[in-house]
Amino acid sequence: MSKTTAISPADGPIAVTGASGYIGSWIVRDCVEQGYTVRACVRDASNGDKVDHLKALNDQGLRGSVELHEGDLFKKGSYDAAFKGCAAVIHAGAAVGYNNETPQEVYDGCFTECEHVLESAIAGGKLRRFVFTSSFAAVGHPRPEGYVFTEKDWCGDNIEAYNGRWTDEMISQNRDIAYAMAKKNTEKLIYARAEQEGTFEAMAILPLHVIGPLMCKNHDQGWSWQNCMRYMLQGKPYKKSAGGRMLWNNTDVRDCARAHRLAAESTKAHNGSRYILSAADRDGELYTWQLQAMMKSLFPHVKDIGGEEMDGDVPAKPTRESPRAYCLLAKQELGLTTYPIEDTVRATGDSYFELGIIPS
Repeated sequence: MSKTTAISPADGPIAVTGASGYIGSWIVRDCVEQGYTVRACVRDASNGDKVDHLKALNDQGLRGSVELHEGDLFKKGSYDAAFKGCAAVIHAGAAVGYNNETPQEVYDGCFTECEHVLESAIAGGKLRRFVFTSSFAAVGHPRPEGYVFTEKDWCGDNIEAYNGRWTDEMISQNRDIAYAMAKKNTEKLIYARAEQEGTFEAMAILPLHVIGPLMCKNHDQGWSWQNCMRYMLQGKPYKKSAGGRMLWNNTDVRDCARAHRLAAESTKAHNGSRYILSAADRDGELYTWQLQAMMKSLFPHVKDIGGEEMDGDVPAKPTRESPRAYCLLAKQELGLTTYPIEDTVRATGDSYFELGIIPS
């Protein structure tokens, strides 16, 4: 491609799918702060619980503005009007399983339906950048403990180590495999289509454990990482892994959102660029017991904070040292600066108290 496809607010509006979601909402806010006219695509623009926080951005004196548009991942052509004339589309919408979707529905919402989203973006006539919210799930694969993953890794690597579980048949049976395969296949699809068209470039952001402040109560989705922190703040154990043992490799939702916009604007990013959004360094990687200790320090007024099984002051059992990964490429190529982990953990808890989800 002879000239850069990088965009700026002067190039016209941009569209964000999944705009009412946790990451999508912060993408919208970041873009509005930078002066963009953002077409925020949601399923139901009349659902105040999911969109009022987006409409409120127009009353905060920010440089840009928000327009609400309705669109449905499962309805071909439903994004045509929203994408018309858009210089960039940030595709953050997906079925991730928080609403009891079947594994097949998760796959369809992430991959099968992305093709018509991309078709609508191209049909808009002005597309220069297509930024996809992928996932670290498209990167991770069985590796020895302590292995550091990079953007060169793909979830389909080392298939033999999956013990026969990495097959197309597993899409309808296993949510995690369906999700990972969908994200990987979608990345391959958008890069190939951009290469074929030659008029725009596609790139992906791959978040790991996303935490940080909630913008509305609806962002407290069951079994999300922030939701798990909520229950820890309410004195309950972390239950997403055996004994609560896990290495939390954290990225701030605000950093994750900003990376999407920076990818659309970057002259270094190119078709096929992918950026892991995870810890900036070892400080952002916390075992559950370390996260629990940090929360106790940041929220001394909370009587009891849950976490993992402990034997006195030490963990009852060791935790596997994985996944290790860092957002170094996003910092180097996109110029991303990141929040310190203490700020992220504090902002997550504060938002739960401020929204009244956890009583003060």
